[in-house]
Amino acid sequence: MTQQMLADHCGVSRAAVAQWELGTTRPSLEHLGMAADALGVWVSWITGEGEYSGQEQEAVPYRPRGKTVPVIDFVQAGDWNTVADPYPPGRGMDRLVTEQTVGANTFGLVIKGNSMTPDFQENDKIIVDPDIAPQPGALVVAKLDGEEEATFKKFRPRGTDSAGRPVIDLVPLNDDWPTLHMDADHPGRIIGTIVEHRRYLRP
Repeated sequence: MTQQMLADHCGVSRAAVAQWELGTTRPSLEHLGMAADALGVWVSWITGEGEYSGQEQEAVPYRPRGKTVPVIDFVQAGDWNTVADPYPPGRGMDRLVTEQTVGANTFGLVIKGNSMTPDFQENDKIIVDPDIAPQPGALVVAKLDGEEEATFKKFRPRGTDSAGRPVIDLVPLNDDWPTLHMDADHPGRIIGTIVEHRRYLRP
């Protein structure tokens, strides 16, 4: 298990895990419990307060309780449903662990820009499930035809046009940004629905 994988499981930064390993700082009891759960050992074995005979307990390979998903970028997200290999060289190497039940194509994104502030800050992470159909008011990742990158917005369906094609508003939470539209003149698609939001309070 990498430091980043353990950090994601414990809800802390990779630097915090590195400091634990170096003995610079000590994890809280709550984080000790999370780390023990991730590593498959007792807390007393991590702290050195109990002897490890190899019989009472045994360290096991990392098996997160939830699903490990790749963290990709907004360009990759735009082509996610056509990606045959979710881990192309040099990309998608970061991971997030979610304890929710999610689809096989679920992925993570790192937020950039401030169109979704104050609820979502730059460098926050979101987990996106393409297998969940969005409901009105849901937060989604969408891709407008002709745009290189996907976008992250609030989903607002507006019915259909005269030809029966859906009309959708993609609404920012920050009023300084314009609402985008998906319709016959601005074709696009919904890539997935946001199912989880991560914000780390320490760098």
